[in-house]
Parts: sequence; C-alpha cells; structure tokens
Amino acid sequence: MTAIENTALGRLEKEGRLLNAVLKGGTTKPGRFGFRGDVALKFQTQVADEKRPPDYSIEQVLTIAQDGERTIPVLAGYLHSFAYLADVASVLDGALSPTGSYFIFCNNIDLLAKYRVKFGDISFHVLPCDESTVWKEMMDLVGLNKDEIKKLDPGGKLDYLLDAAKDLDLSYEEISYDEGLKRMEPVKNRNENRPV
Repeated sequence: MTAIENTALGRLEKEGRLLNAVLKGGTTKPGRFGFRGDVALKFQTQVADEKRPPDYSIEQVLTIAQDGERTIPVLAGYLHSFAYLADVASVLDGALSPTGSYFIFCNNIDLLAKYRVKFGDISFHVLPCDESTVWKEMMDLVGLNKDEIKKLDPGGKLDYLLDAAKDLDLSYEEISYDEGLKRMEPVKNRNENRPV
C-alpha cells in the first residue's frame, strides 16, 4: 500500500488541503496513490478551533501520484472562476512538472474556449465546464466510453482515465494569465435555477 507521505500529494495532505475525498488511497498500479476530491486553495480565517470550509478549492479533482516521485504527473479539476488559476499555480508550486498534464475546467470562460496558460514552465489546459462534471468532461476529452471501464474498481477507473489523459496532445491557443482574466466572464451563480 502506497503511503501518501511518500508522494507529491504528501505536502497537500499535511497542509490539510485534501478534502471531500471520494477516493484517497492506492490504485491498481504498484506504488501509485490516487485522489478524487477537492484541493483547498484559500482557507477561511479560523476562529479558535472551529473548522471552516475553504473560501475556494479546486473541486472534483482527479489525480495520481507515484511513490517516491516529487511531482504530480496528471491532474484535472474544476475552478469556479478562472481567476483562481494563479492560486492553483502557487499552492501546487513545486508539485507540478513541466512534462505533466494539467486540465482545469472553469465555470466562467466562453463555452467554446480552450486555452493553454503557463505559469513559469508549467502549462495548464483550460477548458469550459457548464453543468457537467470533470469526470465526464475528461472521459469525453480522452474519448473513453464508460462501458470500457465499468468493471474496474474506483482506483482502476482513475488509473485508466488518467493514463489516457497523460498522452493527450492538445495544441490549444496559448494565452497569458492576464489575457485570460480579460476574457473571462462573470462567475455564474451555481445555485441559480436550482429547485430549493
């Protein structure tokens, strides 16, 4: 069983950033640790010892980390605002690799937009996501059919999807973070149009 401390996710775990885990443990590949959940980006100020939810997170994160490796090879997640991408780059600083594949789905970018945004030598693929899930969007992106993986356990499904995602060759328009801020749209209220 792979211990999270020995992977690139260890620091995030120590900082209390890995929340709402659907999966947090070994996968079907030897020495690999998988995580599906949220990664807190900005914490609220805590009063005394009460635990408060973070101000915002990378939600619906899908990622894997290898035992003994210092960087995360592939990660996908959802941001409620493109503006939070700078926080992603700083919170995950040192845990990402120039050769890694990182997919960030945003609520407030044009539904036809697909960008590549770099922070230093780390590239993020930025895609729109509206009323869908990161899992479904990634399945579509890599061209997987859920019947292909339905017999696998949760760790196996994650392995299968993220191994396919690692090899995607996507040549999206490269824009700067500042350009992305100019192009982003107002953040949609996620509770609007929902039955109470």
